Amino acid sequence: MKHTDTALVPTRNPQNSLHAIKALVVDSVSSPHSKAAYDTALTDFLNWHTEVSADGFNKAVVQRWVAYLQAKGLSASTVNLRLSAVRKLAMEASDNGLMDAALAQGITRCKGVKRSGVRTGNWLTKEQAEAILNAPKPTMLGQRDRALLAVLIGCGLRRSELSALAFGHIQQREGRWVIVDLCGKGRRFRTVPMPGWCKVAVDQWSESAGIHDGVVFRAMNNKGQLTGRALLPQNVMNAVVKYGAKIGVPKLAPHDLRRTFAKLAHKGQAALEQIQLSLGHASIQTTERYLGVSQDLTDAPCDHLGIRLNPIVPVRR
Repeated sequence: MKHTDTALVPTRNPQNSLHAIKALVVDSVSSPHSKAAYDTALTDFLNWHTEVSADGFNKAVVQRWVAYLQAKGLSASTVNLRLSAVRKLAMEASDNGLMDAALAQGITRCKGVKRSGVRTGNWLTKEQAEAILNAPKPTMLGQRDRALLAVLIGCGLRRSELSALAFGHIQQREGRWVIVDLCGKGRRFRTVPMPGWCKVAVDQWSESAGIHDGVVFRAMNNKGQLTGRALLPQNVMNAVVKYGAKIGVPKLAPHDLRRTFAKLAHKGQAALEQIQLSLGHASIQTTERYLGVSQDLTDAPCDHLGIRLNPIVPVRR
């Protein structure tokens, strides 16, 4: 095939072809967050492409766009995320016969922006973690939120993982409670040990709500009644922000509690590779192969958090 500037087969109008394959890119990722991020990135790219009347879709055009994003002052991580979506756009175009493979490969070789330093992020101290766990009131809603916070801090789950958590996932293995076959980011499955105090909080919520199967965390209406719907990730975010404000930590996010799990476990002398296994980071398979690591359920990271949970006193009806 003869190379052209656009190299888009069905039409000489590159915009038409790029818009046609945008949906293919968005549908190619499974995470709702990734879908939203890719959709935003590609919409911005196509709008820019139209505004500047860019000559086709090739490596030079994409490099020009990256320079434009940097000039806007966007962070390296934001630029690299958007570049990832555009690389995917090129590959999907090539895979579907809409673009010359050589030009698509050129776009995938566009270099991202180097990140300087490492973002520290936020996390709670042990005292703050205990304070937020004891912040919810002893109502049914409070018991749900307490269990929610306990799982985020005690197991290091992502908010999407917590939203999808089912009672069937919580099982006993090697004499302890674990979350079995949790499907995480990138559809990678892992098993996550659960500390005893966390299981107590989940059991108290389960008994209060009268639910023992299906999803663990359910939405509730303004009357404090269960709706039957699973708690959405945004609801999880709202709950964390709410109780973060109660203990004097504004804008606390669920990922900050995941980071708290890692920080407290590491401070408690948990093995680094075991923390990685619990968190299910993308590179964990490489870590396991390189170090010959196998998950230790008898001495898990959650056993090193040092947290104590106050007994709950149910409200009399």
